[in-house]
Amino acid sequence: MKTIRNANGISFFDKYLTIWVFLCMVVGVAIGKLFPKIPNFISRFEVANVNIIIAILIWLMIYPMMLKIDFTSIKNVGKNPKGLFITWIVNWLIKPFMMFALASLFFLIIYKNILPVDIAREYLAGAVLLGAAPCTAMVFVWSSLTKGKAAYTLVQVATNDLIILVLYVPIVALQLGIGGFTIPWTTLFLSVVLFVVVPLVFGTITRTLVIKKKGLEYLNTKIIAKLSKVTVFGLLLTLIIIFSTQADLIWNNPLHILLIAIPLIIQTFVIFFISYGSCRIAKLPFTISAPAGFIGASNFFELAVAVAIALFPLNPGVALATIVGVLTEVPVMLMLVKIANKTQHWFPKENNA
Repeated sequence: MKTIRNANGISFFDKYLTIWVFLCMVVGVAIGKLFPKIPNFISRFEVANVNIIIAILIWLMIYPMMLKIDFTSIKNVGKNPKGLFITWIVNWLIKPFMMFALASLFFLIIYKNILPVDIAREYLAGAVLLGAAPCTAMVFVWSSLTKGKAAYTLVQVATNDLIILVLYVPIVALQLGIGGFTIPWTTLFLSVVLFVVVPLVFGTITRTLVIKKKGLEYLNTKIIAKLSKVTVFGLLLTLIIIFSTQADLIWNNPLHILLIAIPLIIQTFVIFFISYGSCRIAKLPFTISAPAGFIGASNFFELAVAVAIALFPLNPGVALATIVGVLTEVPVMLMLVKIANKTQHWFPKENNA
């Protein structure tokens, strides 16, 4: 997903991700309204409610991300564990449940007279899928923009990816159950296997083999750089397909995009300051504190979109809510990067922690 990179360390594509998502929405809705046979044809390729075409495109997004993660870095997990404890507690004991609470408050209570009950519940489910998946790849971008400690950020991401394998399914199932949804356990487990375990295993194997034969620099400059272009294609085409299947919902309810965005943005700010503030209280250096805030504040939206499509193929509002998460991700996170850089004097000076 990292293409042309500017002096600030963020790629041209990443910086304007919101614009690309909006353009994909326009193109997708146009296709859905003018050529409805196209999304209908794509929807035929399903196995256990998982669309094969979209699954392949999502693999193109997730696989390069997994290539970047060095799981051997976990051996350093004991070095200054306070930052990791804060990350784990916020990401897995606070964030998912706060997202559920905020989404329930807005979709079911505040928007009670605006949203139909069935649509509100679909948006709640989409928020649940977002809240249970902390960021994997984009956190490296946000960390670099604050000159965060790269090695420590790597450990934070690697450990959270492993935790996803264990906690994502039960957290999502618990909250969807509370929300009144029937849990399709087989599809839920299959989604995690397809969109986390499979790319994780292949990414780790590829990374190990390439580094052994060609070295780390070759992996970063040749393999990952080239695959990032494929990732861009996979993301944009996936969004166009999804929006084409939701053309009627978006066309008839354009205000819903804004309604969904409000609780997601509030959630992002709250979680960031909980992590960031906790690190300040723990007297951690800024190079650890800033990435700790970013990893919980941003989301593994690729996984959320994939699971939404797999679990709720007949409930387009679920996937729409996860995509609004993609729409708001970059501008909100760039704002938090600026806040972090302006407040780094709150933290003690670097001490090789």
